Amino acid sequence: MDTLKSVLVPINREGYKFIAIFAVVTLILFAIWVPLGWIGVILTLWCAYFFRDPERLVPLGEGLVIAPADGVVQLVGPAVPPAELGMGSDPRPRICIFMNVFNVHVNRNPVSGRVIALAYRPGKFVNAALDKASTDNERQSIRLRTEDGKEFAVVQIAGLVARRILCELTEGQGVRAGDRFGLIRFGSRVDVYLEPGMIPLVAPGQTTIAGETVLADYGPAPIAARLAERN
Repeated sequence: MDTLKSVLVPINREGYKFIAIFAVVTLILFAIWVPLGWIGVILTLWCAYFFRDPERLVPLGEGLVIAPADGVVQLVGPAVPPAELGMGSDPRPRICIFMNVFNVHVNRNPVSGRVIALAYRPGKFVNAALDKASTDNERQSIRLRTEDGKEFAVVQIAGLVARRILCELTEGQGVRAGDRFGLIRFGSRVDVYLEPGMIPLVAPGQTTIAGETVLADYGPAPIAARLAERN
């Protein structure tokens, strides 16, 4: 039953045209040769699965930074945010989440606040799992500021087979943590840059769920502080 629920979920509107294209090609393949048609059916079902857009239960709490993407944490460590965002040249804690072609690719806001800057930069399409993808690949960068003045960066990075980054945000727009803001097709990465001094609560190899997994906690009683007290 749980497996069935994970498959029968809403489809993101960006996926309808691709599913239709796959379905038309499948009909053509059936006309050519029936076994090819069944291959088309499998690919069409995969396309629908790729564009699934399930609801998420966003954690409630002041100062939580939520994962913007489903996937696996690839890198955690200091890095300088994209220069086009104007956030300075000092390194900040960075969390890189790699999405493969089987992950949900709908991206969600990591924090509540306001969009301070947006910047798109064309680039290469090397493997998004590599560190150099942050600087070399096509990317959409987003600078967010919370009500208490904290600033974060979210960077959508195209991958080896990704050829389209969708970001629906506008400069000056107010956003809420966990809400959808974009999507990347078909395999990619999302980087999150925290405020200097913030402690990431995830590690490389850990699986994240967009809108649910807590990446950091800078609230009045942050998780990291409570864990340190226990130790």
